[in-house]
Amino acid sequence: MALSEKVRAFVSENKQAVLSTFRGNGAAQLSIVTVCPFGDGVGFSTTTDRAKLINARRDPRCSLLISKRDWWGFVVLEGQAQILEPDNTDADELRLALRDVYRGAAGKEHPDWADYDAAMVRDSRAVMVVVPDRVYGTAL
Repeated sequence: MALSEKVRAFVSENKQAVLSTFRGNGAAQLSIVTVCPFGDGVGFSTTTDRAKLINARRDPRCSLLISKRDWWGFVVLEGQAQILEPDNTDADELRLALRDVYRGAAGKEHPDWADYDAAMVRDSRAVMVVVPDRVYGTAL
């Protein structure tokens, strides 16, 4: 399911989100992330050693609640995680994806892309995209 223009606009204006993935024992793992519209879903970057990414590799089902700052308006995406990481993505494609996520989440260009790119490689960062099967919320 592609994001509607209304959902894209909401996510573009509201960057704070809570991601839910599943631990190995089935319990929920909640993570605070900064998001932006990305491809067919909503994306963010993370290091490859984080629980959220490890969980999503094992079980891609996830939910993402994107909220207004005052928490009184929200959108929830339920769906599957797609992961772009060094092990499964061409280096140039990953570099550009990380830049796009930075631009979308920060709302600006980075002052030194070469330094940013080097830090992303050094930190072993990935892009995780929540591609929804279902979208609902008070902001729709």
